[in-house]
Amino acid sequence: MLRSIFIVFVFILSWQTVSAQEFIPLWDKDKMPNSRGIKLEDKIENERFSQVGTPGMYAFFPSLQNKGAAVIICPGGGYARLAYIISGTQLAKWFNSMGVSAFVLKYRLPNSPDLKERQIAPLQDAQRALRIVRSNAEKWSVKPDKIGVMGTSAGGHLAATLGTGTEDVSAIGDALDKIAFNPNFIILVSPVISMGIYAHAGSRKNLLGENPAKDLIEKYSAELQVKSTTPPTFIVHAFDDKAVSVRNSLMFYEALLGKNVSASIHIFPHGGHAIALRNNPGSTEQWTNLCEMWLVEMGFITAVKK
Repeated sequence: MLRSIFIVFVFILSWQTVSAQEFIPLWDKDKMPNSRGIKLEDKIENERFSQVGTPGMYAFFPSLQNKGAAVIICPGGGYARLAYIISGTQLAKWFNSMGVSAFVLKYRLPNSPDLKERQIAPLQDAQRALRIVRSNAEKWSVKPDKIGVMGTSAGGHLAATLGTGTEDVSAIGDALDKIAFNPNFIILVSPVISMGIYAHAGSRKNLLGENPAKDLIEKYSAELQVKSTTPPTFIVHAFDDKAVSVRNSLMFYEALLGKNVSASIHIFPHGGHAIALRNNPGSTEQWTNLCEMWLVEMGFITAVKK
C-alpha cells in the first residue's frame, strides 16, 4: 500500500517542468557535428519540443536506494516532436523510485534546418549522451556496465538503433570518443522498429525523407541490424495499437531470438499506442511491475525494499 502511494506521489512530481532539473548539454559550443552553424531556439508546443536548438539531457537522480544503474530515455513523437513529459519525465521519476538514475534525452529532430544529414542526428545525440553518462559513472554513482536505453514509439526506434549500432557517428575528436556508446540493456514501449512494410509512415518520412532509397530503409530497420552483441531487451506493445503495428515488436523479438539474445516481450490485448505508466486497461497495467522484475532478474538492479 505504501509503495503504491509513493509511486502515485512520484507521478504527480513528474509533471514538474523540465527546467527544474539539471540540464546537461551534449556538445561544446561550435563543436556539434552535422551542423550547418544555424543558431536555433528550442520551441515547445503542447508539452512537446517541436524544435531542438540545444540538444542535451535532463538528469533525474534517485534520492533514496541508489542501485547504481542508469537509463537514457528517448521520448517519442514520430521524429517530428519530443513528447518529453509523457514519454520522458514521467518515466524518469518512475525509474528514480526504483533507485535508477534517469536522463531524458532532448535529441535533434531530423527536420531541423541546421542539419547536413537528417537521419544521423538523433543517433549522434544518443551516442553522445550514453558516452557522457558512462564517463561520469563514478561521479554520479553509476556502474558503467549497467547503463541502458529506453524509448517509446519513435523514441523506441532510436533506442533500438543505438542498441544495435556499431558505427560511431558521434566522434568529434575529444576524450569522449574513447568511451563506449553501447547500452547494456534496452527497454522498448510501443516501438517503431522497421522502416519497411510495417513502418510507421510518419516516422519513416520524418527520419529518412519522402522517398528513401532501399539501402537506407534497410540500414534504419532495426530488426535487420540485430547482432549477437545486442544487449538484453524488454519489449511492451499492445495488440490494439493503431499507430504502430505490433509486428514491429514481434520482428525485433524474432531477430533477437535469431542471434541468441535474451529478450522478454509482452503483447497486451489493450493499451493503444505509447502505453502509459498508469491507468492502463486490464492486464496492461502490469507492464511496469514486469519491467521492474526483469531489471532485477537480469541483475541490473536489486529488488526495491517494500
